[in-house]
Amino acid sequence: MSVVDELVERVDDQDRVLGVVSRRRAVREGWPHRVAATVCRDERGRILVHRRSARLSRFPGLHEVVVGGAVGVGESYEQAAARELAEELGIHVLPRLLFTFLNRGGLSPHWLGVHEAVVPDAVVPDPDEVAWYGWLTGPELRSALLKWCFTPDSHEAFGRYLAHRTARS
Repeated sequence: MSVVDELVERVDDQDRVLGVVSRRRAVREGWPHRVAATVCRDERGRILVHRRSARLSRFPGLHEVVVGGAVGVGESYEQAAARELAEELGIHVLPRLLFTFLNRGGLSPHWLGVHEAVVPDAVVPDPDEVAWYGWLTGPELRSALLKWCFTPDSHEAFGRYLAHRTARS
């Protein structure tokens, strides 16, 4: 399987746009580009976890704590995060950008914009993207992170998300 060939903005180590390239080329060349990810919480504070479809080109069948994808050309992190939530979960909310960081894990380096959104319990996942989803409490999620196979972004983004929430408290 190959990486979906979509256009992204190649950026530098300060997240400044250098030009437009295919995502496949950005990954192949190790060029930073932008990705938006959202931690989804429900009204009770549980966090949505999902397992990626086995048909996906990137990390098929692995679990994720975030919902997200590449930021398209001319999109903001927030716009991309909202689009991905609509595409993957069938929900229309505006996630709140918490922070960005240069993530050197995963397939290639990328700036990751981490968002948070309170979403309805009932989502309608796209079966081409999401094979399973569930709502986990904090202790359940900590246990799952040790036992299940998660994407590299999930571990890094969620660890930073927890540190961000702790710092705000």
